[in-house]
Amino acid sequence: MRAFEIDDAEAFYQLNSTPEVTRYTGEADCPSVEAARAAIEAYPDFARHGFGRWATVLGSTGQVIGMTGLKRLEDWNGEVDLGYRFLPEYWGRGLATEASRAALQYGFEVIGLERIIGLVMPDNTASIRVLEKVGMQREKSVRYDGDPAEQYAIDGTGFRDLRLG
Repeated sequence: MRAFEIDDAEAFYQLNSTPEVTRYTGEADCPSVEAARAAIEAYPDFARHGFGRWATVLGSTGQVIGMTGLKRLEDWNGEVDLGYRFLPEYWGRGLATEASRAALQYGFEVIGLERIIGLVMPDNTASIRVLEKVGMQREKSVRYDGDPAEQYAIDGTGFRDLRLG
């Protein structure tokens, strides 16, 4: 995983304009490669918080196949959210789980976070399964950006216990 670069604009556009991907994000589809380039250039999280959503790159090819990472939700009491999305042809291969574990490890062991949440739409069963596989536990039903969501969470102790167990 690495930060998105301007040269990733085409991949960013494909990821964020594919209806199967964006149906569970609550975001509008990215309208163009130019808009993707502008979004990459304007992404503030790394400068503001020192972390954010990374480009997820397939090691064997170097191709950007998705995004994974942590985002501080200023409008959610400053909680840090684990998020991920992948192109459909990479679903079902365990890549979201692998990348999410790496993001959690980074959050707890490098940044020193105490807790990380995951917000997911209730009917997104595949993403719920990823959150469960990485050790997150359902906490409650919530509304996020006006949409129903389920909030999952894990703390650093719980994550360390999973890694040691």
